Amino acid sequence: MQTRPARMLPNLRRGVRACDHGDWGMGDERMTTDSRRPLSRRRLLQGTGAAIGGAAIGSGAITGFPTIWAQQIKNVTLRQFGTGVSNLNALAEKVKLDLGFTLQMTALDTDAVTQKAVTQPRSYDIADIEYFSVKKVFPTGVLQPMDVKKIKYAGQIVPIFTKGRLTPDSPVAQGTTPYSVGYVDGPSAKTFAKGETGWMTLIPTIYNADTLGIRPDLVGRKIGNWKDLVDPAFKGKASILNIPSIGIMDAAMVMESLGTIKYGDKGNMTRPEIDKTIAFLIETKKSGQFRAFWKSFDESVNLMASGEVVIQSMWSPAVAAVRSKGIACTYQPLAEGYRAWAGGLGLAKHLSGLELDAAYEYINWYLSGWAGAYLNRQGYYSAVLDTAKKYMSEDEWGYWIEGKPAKGDILSPEGKVMEKAGAVRDGGSFQERMGHVACWNSVMTEDRYMVQKWNEFIAA
Repeated sequence: MQTRPARMLPNLRRGVRACDHGDWGMGDERMTTDSRRPLSRRRLLQGTGAAIGGAAIGSGAITGFPTIWAQQIKNVTLRQFGTGVSNLNALAEKVKLDLGFTLQMTALDTDAVTQKAVTQPRSYDIADIEYFSVKKVFPTGVLQPMDVKKIKYAGQIVPIFTKGRLTPDSPVAQGTTPYSVGYVDGPSAKTFAKGETGWMTLIPTIYNADTLGIRPDLVGRKIGNWKDLVDPAFKGKASILNIPSIGIMDAAMVMESLGTIKYGDKGNMTRPEIDKTIAFLIETKKSGQFRAFWKSFDESVNLMASGEVVIQSMWSPAVAAVRSKGIACTYQPLAEGYRAWAGGLGLAKHLSGLELDAAYEYINWYLSGWAGAYLNRQGYYSAVLDTAKKYMSEDEWGYWIEGKPAKGDILSPEGKVMEKAGAVRDGGSFQERMGHVACWNSVMTEDRYMVQKWNEFIAA
């Protein structure tokens, strides 16, 4: 997930199918206080289903199970925080309906998320954070490694997260790849493993390939490279986001596109490389190239929709939001490839007992399809595509994942028309987009120095 400011989306108002959770197969037996009968997580959720009016949690009707766990789970509240990209009211409402417990969500910007994760570890139960932030957060010991054996769909997670690349032939992109910070060696480990293990730092949920947004009706020519962002033809009509961890990566893509510099690793710049990049940005700013430096989703939408800006760093749903206003806006594929980001769910170190069980159930629910389909309809990608497909129409799947022309209107999760029949997703299929990632959002070794220099650019 890319560095994101706080934002909450409207609640979902469309009909949905009940999730088929099935048997998680945890093999975890626990004793109730009253009956002293061992109860598995499956029995727990079955009891929950009975308590919430026979909701279809599992493959069949829920009858004849004790309600003690149902009563206990109903009293559970899990506190989740993260960015507004994935901390959505609709997800919390669906969790309450399907699982019975309460999910309290708080949306912050990414810098605040990282700070809260490290400095206020008792204030949350679940951290919804971006993978590049894991590099700062996990070594502090505030999150507990997650047991892969408890994740029902672990074997179906997109190989970007479990193998380090989309296909065996895919290049390994620069930056902080999810795979490089995705695993640790054991339940108490704080340092990252070099490969796949039985313990994950986060369970991935959301990711995307980002590029430039353009107003095709106003740019006046074909846009095909990152360097187009600083073309003098767009003087006073360009914008870059004022979030250092992303902005510096976009600037690096621009400079390599111009041929100004060839980074050793643009995801981990040296001080001289940072200095050269910031000097270029300051020079470009003083020339009047940038109309604005935005931080929020709504800022980027308003700049583009108004025509104040015709080319800028942008996010997929923001492009969709402009289109929903009847205004042409393109998420432009570029020759140099995409800048990618990803996010996932991590568990607070203090989480234990029933709350920990509930958190694992929530994560398994998240990967079971409904949430993934919701995210896919926003223009993001779900970590387990196979399950999400079951909650999408053939036309939706064809448009969002396969890059096929839409047979009918494509709707947002809120039921608004995003694309008309015949539209093709910008950049094409999942394979085409995620297979052309040049770099991932990253935390550099010289992160503090980079942020200091970035602030000098903004103040110049």
